[in-house]
Amino acid sequence: MTTMALYNTCKRMIERGQTAGMAKKLDIFYAANKLTDEQYAELTEMLAEKTSA
Repeated sequence: MTTMALYNTCKRMIERGQTAGMAKKLDIFYAANKLTDEQYAELTEMLAEKTSA
């Protein structure tokens, strides 16, 4: 899976409210260089907004 495909999948899951365990998944993907710095920052921000709403 390319970084863009993984990013799009995670983004879609967050948008749909499927956020259970997502923060840990994002951390793991980022640590394994499966997400760029920009993608990780955007997804974690989206997740924070979604879980606080």
